Amino acid sequence: MTLKNISTILATIVLIVMPLRAATAKEAVNVEVEADQMEIIDAEHKTIFSGNVVSTRPSETIKSDQMVVTTADVKQTDGTMKTVTDKVNATGHVTIKTRSQLITGSAAIFNVQANTLEVTGNVRVTQGDSKLTGEKLVVDLDTNHLQMSGGRVKGSFIPK
Repeated sequence: MTLKNISTILATIVLIVMPLRAATAKEAVNVEVEADQMEIIDAEHKTIFSGNVVSTRPSETIKSDQMVVTTADVKQTDGTMKTVTDKVNATGHVTIKTRSQLITGSAAIFNVQANTLEVTGNVRVTQGDSKLTGEKLVVDLDTNHLQMSGGRVKGSFIPK
């Protein structure tokens, strides 16, 4: 295993999951990832976690059948290169649990650079006793703008 592979793994694990609120890669927090298998395709800047994937940070947990993390090399102001997470693509029985919400769907794509989250396929958002369902959820994590679309959207809102 080369030094580049090790730095790719470390960057992947440190930045695999961003919280479902505005955050930056500068916030270093511990991330634990468990899966039945892990594969690194260095030439494609991809790390693939397969089988019972569980990615945990202090404020959220993502579970899925598969999680593909794509990284990119970014030139820093001092001229050095840094490997950063570009996208996280979770597929199959996706569950995203935060301190206040539970989001489920068939697939989720977190675009780290754009700071957006897209969840598709029988999406359900639960917060307390309130529920929102639809086929596609798009969230801009910088502005907290949420849009549910893709056919009929249903909501059940129960105030606290």
